[in-house]
Amino acid sequence: MTERTLILVKPDGVRRGLSGEILRRVEAKGYTLVAVELRTATPDLLAAHYEEHVGKPFYEPLVAFMMEGPTLAVIAEGHGVIEGFRSLAGATNPTTAAPGTIRGDLGRDWGLKVMQNLVHGSDSAESAQREIGIWFPSA
Repeated sequence: MTERTLILVKPDGVRRGLSGEILRRVEAKGYTLVAVELRTATPDLLAAHYEEHVGKPFYEPLVAFMMEGPTLAVIAEGHGVIEGFRSLAGATNPTTAAPGTIRGDLGRDWGLKVMQNLVHGSDSAESAQREIGIWFPSA
C-alpha cells in the first residue's frame, strides 16, 4: 500500500544549503517526491501545524525559529514512507542521532532555545493527512 507523508526541510536546513542533500537521500531510499515547494511559514500556518503544542513553553521559540527563513515543504510517497523517512531522519536530538541518518550526519546541537534539527516528518498516516492539508491545501 502506497502512503504519503509531509517532510519539511526546516529553516536551518535551507539556510545551510542542505535541501538538495536531504531530498537526494529521500529519493535514494526509493521514495517519490510528489510536491516540493519553498514556503515562508506564517503564524497561522504554524499554529495549525503545531496545534498540539500551543501554550507549551517551547511553542513561541519554535514558531520564531520556523519563521526565521524559508521552509522546503515536500510530499513524499511510497510504501512505508512515514516510518521510512522517520528512520532516515534519525533521532530528534542530532547529538544522539545515529550516523547514517540525516540528523546524525548533518545536524548538531547549537545550544539554542529550540532544537534546530533540520527536518520534520509526519508521525502517522493521520498526521500526514492533516499536515499535508495544512502545507498543501490543494493536494
